[in-house]
Amino acid sequence: MNSPTQQLIWLRSDLRVADNRALAAAMAAGPTLALFLLSPGQWQAHDEAPCKVDFWLRNLRELAIELGRLNVPLLIREADSWDRAPAVIGELCRQLQVQAAWVNEEYGINESRRDRAVARHLAGLGVGFHSRLDQLLFQPGSLLSKSGSYLQVFSQFRKQCYQRLHLAPPARVATPRAQAPLALAGDALPRQVAGFSAPDEALRQLWPAGEAAAHQRLQDFAEQQLADYQRQRDFPASRGTSRLSPYLAAGVLSPRQCLHAALQLNQGEFDSGNPGAVSWINELLWREFYKHILVGYPRVSRHRAFRPETEALPWRDAPEELAAWQQGRTGFPLIDAAMRQLLATGWMHNRLRMVVAMFLSKNLLIDWRQGERFFMRQLIDGDLAANNGGWQWSASTGTDAVPYFRLFNPISQSQRFDPHGRFIRHWLPELAHLDDKAIHSPASLGELFAAADYPRPLVDLKRSRERALAAFRQLPRERLEAAS
Repeated sequence: MNSPTQQLIWLRSDLRVADNRALAAAMAAGPTLALFLLSPGQWQAHDEAPCKVDFWLRNLRELAIELGRLNVPLLIREADSWDRAPAVIGELCRQLQVQAAWVNEEYGINESRRDRAVARHLAGLGVGFHSRLDQLLFQPGSLLSKSGSYLQVFSQFRKQCYQRLHLAPPARVATPRAQAPLALAGDALPRQVAGFSAPDEALRQLWPAGEAAAHQRLQDFAEQQLADYQRQRDFPASRGTSRLSPYLAAGVLSPRQCLHAALQLNQGEFDSGNPGAVSWINELLWREFYKHILVGYPRVSRHRAFRPETEALPWRDAPEELAAWQQGRTGFPLIDAAMRQLLATGWMHNRLRMVVAMFLSKNLLIDWRQGERFFMRQLIDGDLAANNGGWQWSASTGTDAVPYFRLFNPISQSQRFDPHGRFIRHWLPELAHLDDKAIHSPASLGELFAAADYPRPLVDLKRSRERALAAFRQLPRERLEAAS
């Protein structure tokens, strides 16, 4: 009988042992080693946030413990940019006599090129390369229009997802049993990566690392908040959302684990029953949708608008206004409170992401890519597909885009979703003394507020809205009419 071959699980955005398809497949095939590549140059090119890189490192430390319980050593190597990955992984496979490498699929254009290059290089060394569907519920390319193209409208995509889910929800895989100990120790993990500063301890406390913390957060949300999610999710002052996005982005949780948690609450239903569960499952499907778009329309990975005609929009070069938006000093309290939340926590409430994105791309008429890049540089849950999809939706340049003439008014949004100013008062203490009416628009107080330590509004909302509409109306009419 042949001796078992040595397997390598190359971990990326799948930092967990539970429901990890590539890990389970590798360990089923033979004695397994784990690898994580540090790629600071590539991460900087991708605008990864320092708090996100720190979150990876903290989760890797927890993951090393869990892998240790399975007798799987975690090795750390560096490939500053991904063009170095084939050589680095190939050398590791040669040194340790690895017979096959296993990965969970990733979908950005650079990620796909990297994996193809690694697979080719390993093939030349006689090493297998196997990939598994893991961070998605459905394989890209399996949900298509009648013409065979990737779906561009979420409602159509969701309908096909529902049809698949009616057949059977994607199954979770069991955590592998511990293998026999190997004569190889894992590597020490760095506390920091060059080029990425460590966040303050307060931010770290907001986002505890490890599968145990992630599962506890998922369980608490499912038991205490999910049933009321549809009613509470739009109010930033309340704990109405799951705050699981950092764990999904890093793969500390899988979408299947989240889906099954919602199905358990909703007695197995995903399109009927509890409105909160149905609404949250739809949010999981939005994440799925944008990743399918990455595969079907690679231009969105190249900083291109999904709707090519919107490349002709006359974006303004307004660095002072961009800086005011970035720093939370636009003079519109909801915008500024949201931006301060982002800067302090590495996260922003989802409705506020739409509000601030529309303000930048429409009221200020600044290229949405400036906002997309700034968000990625701050977000602990930064995800190319979700971030790009959200920004293009808000800017009316993307797939299934919001109609160009829809523009959230930050004052009315504030009055509707933070009626008592609780969120604003938390992040803008200089406005805490204002009453529940004035806090949404301090400028309405006129000279009475002139001496306060808060800026005047950066733009006139009505005139800036008219400017944005005029810019969009100059685009080809057939696409604008389709959007409306």
